[in-house]
Amino acid sequence: MIINEVLGIQKIKNPNIKITTRQAVRAIVIKDNKILMVHTNKGDYKFPGGGIKKAESHEEALRREVREETGYIVNHMDKEAGTIVQRNPNQFDSNGIFQMTSYYYFCDVKPNTTKQHLDKYEQEQEFSPVWMDIDEVIAQNEALLTQRNIHLNPWVYRETLALRSIKAAGVITGE
Repeated sequence: MIINEVLGIQKIKNPNIKITTRQAVRAIVIKDNKILMVHTNKGDYKFPGGGIKKAESHEEALRREVREETGYIVNHMDKEAGTIVQRNPNQFDSNGIFQMTSYYYFCDVKPNTTKQHLDKYEQEQEFSPVWMDIDEVIAQNEALLTQRNIHLNPWVYRETLALRSIKAAGVITGE
């Protein structure tokens, strides 16, 4: 696995603490040395993907999320690239922890797109699919991470870590 990170709370010391979990899938799509990302009107980039619904497989969720967020149809889902686990205090339960596990998968997409089907917050952030040089994506997200007094999307740090891992593994060379 080329991505293997734990963010936030590293170890859970209290075995009785309530942990609320969410699982998500993220697509790593590389074509012609460019990576498919979703750009927001806040200036950041994220991998296409999102939460896994009840009774949905990773592949079903990945296909649905990529289609909804980008309009691209997943042609083939390949091997898992790894995971990022994020653990933070639960904002809705002061005695609990919220744990998000993101599974990253390599896949390819069909050349033609369909219409995006964005959730309300995705529409508000004007999600748009873009093919980018990995170095440019990392630089843009890192520039946002250094700014103060801006409201960052919660995924920027996680996605930048994943991008750095992909770059370090030599999967995509950038410019």
